[in-house]
Amino acid sequence: MLVSFSIFPTDKGESVSKYVAKTIDIVDKSGLPYRTSAMSTVVEGSWDRVFKVIKKCRDNMVKESNRVYMVITIDDRKRAKSRLTGKVNRIEKVLKRKINR
Repeated sequence: MLVSFSIFPTDKGESVSKYVAKTIDIVDKSGLPYRTSAMSTVVEGSWDRVFKVIKKCRDNMVKESNRVYMVITIDDRKRAKSRLTGKVNRIEKVLKRKINR
């Protein structure tokens, strides 16, 4: 399963990197494969493991904020593994070139 999620406080001003960094730290320490970008983080793993991490991120964020915005997108495919890199690898194969990761 791949889960893309974004979470940030809406009551902490224009720059929220301090709060987002704490979320990325939680994801990084989880041991699950992930990729983060300017707009979201994609985590790969079982439903229970991924949502345990997301819950921890949310619980941490609400400790410091009165209002939290969160978006979650799920791609759940049976028996699929290594999709975090595999999906991009297949696109590069189709294009017959490397793309910006």
